[in-house]
Amino acid sequence: MHNGKISTTVVHTTNIVKNTLNPSWDTFSISLRTLCNGDYERPIQFDIYDWDNDSDNDLIGSFSTTFEKLKAGMVEKTEFKCVHPEKKVKKKNYKDSGKVFLKSLNVNIEPSFIEYIQGGTVMNFSVAVDFTASNGPPSHPQSLHYLSPDGTNQYTQAIQAVGEIIEPYDADKQFPALGFGAKVPPHGQVSFEFFLNLIENPYCNGVQGILQAYKNALAQVSLYGPTNFRPVINHVAQFAKTYQNGQQYFVLLILTDGIITDFEETKDAIVSASALPMSIIIVGVGDEDFSAMEALDSDQGLLRSQGGVAKRDIVQFVEMRKFKYQNGLWNREGLAKEVLAEVPNQVVKWMTMRGIKPLNS
Repeated sequence: MHNGKISTTVVHTTNIVKNTLNPSWDTFSISLRTLCNGDYERPIQFDIYDWDNDSDNDLIGSFSTTFEKLKAGMVEKTEFKCVHPEKKVKKKNYKDSGKVFLKSLNVNIEPSFIEYIQGGTVMNFSVAVDFTASNGPPSHPQSLHYLSPDGTNQYTQAIQAVGEIIEPYDADKQFPALGFGAKVPPHGQVSFEFFLNLIENPYCNGVQGILQAYKNALAQVSLYGPTNFRPVINHVAQFAKTYQNGQQYFVLLILTDGIITDFEETKDAIVSASALPMSIIIVGVGDEDFSAMEALDSDQGLLRSQGGVAKRDIVQFVEMRKFKYQNGLWNREGLAKEVLAEVPNQVVKWMTMRGIKPLNS
């Protein structure tokens, strides 16, 4: 409650219908959790606007109902009267500004993430670490890659916190680990997609294997740039393209200090990957302006690029600094929880989009 008023959250915005006094909006799908937190009696407010090209849209009217009443309204052909609050106060004989009718309502029970895991879906996690020069020279204490006396920094903290949560979901505990934005041995060429362990096999054995490979790479590569995400995204997407029967799902964890250089190319890569069984988690380390990263996270609407519109939201962005305690320690549990908050729903969304049901269900 705020100042006696009930606070509301926008859960869906319909398509715009122009040049008609009798609009018919497109059908859409929304989870009951998002719509009303699964509470059939929770008030749901509908606001209907008159679209305006060169100014703010004008409110035609509103009505409030519940999901239970919407279900009953389908059977009883209920009409919902749209009332403009100001007109209701000013005009004595005012009844409404129009009526809304519900054309269709279907409730589908979706399988859960756990049902897919129990049915044999294997989660494959890959890690990509940012070795660009903007992190600062690893030998300087101010560098994000500087290893403190206990052998840790923000990158190792993120790898460990997230890795310990995802490790049990990965069947063989073998994690492909990549680096990008550095000059790598033996020829010192700049690479945006090199194996973190600097050998021909990208796999690291468990979280400890990733940490060892990271520290080994840190001692041998030269930080450079620019910060290009597309190569590592496409690297994992190639694997995801090969496995589209629901038995494999891929999650790419990108650890970075900030500003993306190939922003448009990255958006294209994400839009393409949204049709594949994969998710991307971006963890921002340091204190950079991460507003561009927020734009990749589709919480405010599906990501758009020159290549089109994403099929679904596959990106979760998390800032490390939000989880640092004043004593210098990290809230690893909180970090891991936020990092993985959207993955289960993203897995279910891809499976149901492809009509794939859990085995043994």
